[in-house]
Amino acid sequence: MNTSALPAALAEIVDDFQAVTEPERLQLLLEFSRELPELPDRLKDHPELMEQVVECQSPLFLTIETEQSDGGAARSVRLFFKAPPEAPTTRGFASVLHEGLDGLSPAEILAVPDDMPELLGLTRAITPLRMRGMTAMLGRIKRKVAALPQQS
Repeated sequence: MNTSALPAALAEIVDDFQAVTEPERLQLLLEFSRELPELPDRLKDHPELMEQVVECQSPLFLTIETEQSDGGAARSVRLFFKAPPEAPTTRGFASVLHEGLDGLSPAEILAVPDDMPELLGLTRAITPLRMRGMTAMLGRIKRKVAALPQQS
C-alpha cells in the first residue's frame, strides 16, 4: 500500500504494520497501547476540557492544543488522549495517532486521508465497529484542527 501521502512518522508506523503478519499486527497494536502518554496534570483534573469520541466502544476522550507562531496561527498541534488501560485496542489506536500526528502542522494533519486507519491492515482482525472508532478519532482530530483560527 502506498504511504507517500502520509506524514513521515505516520507513514513509518503504517509501514511497520504492513511489514508483519496479521497476528503480529495485533501484537504491535498492543505494544502501542502501552505507549500512550499520560495526560498532563492540567488535563487530568479537568475532564470538561476533553471531548468524548462516542463512536469508540470504550471511553475515549481527546483534545488538542496548539503552539502558536509569531503571526498567531497554529504552528503545530499537540494531541492528548485518555483511554482506560482495560481498553488496549482503543488505547493502541490513540497511541498510533498520537505518535504519528502529534507536533505536526494543522495542514499536515488535515492532509491525512480519512481512510488512513485501513492502511494498518487490521480490518480482518479487528471488528468493523472498532475500526470505525479509530476512523472517528482521526475525524474528530481533523474537525478540531479545521476549526482552529486561520492565519490572515
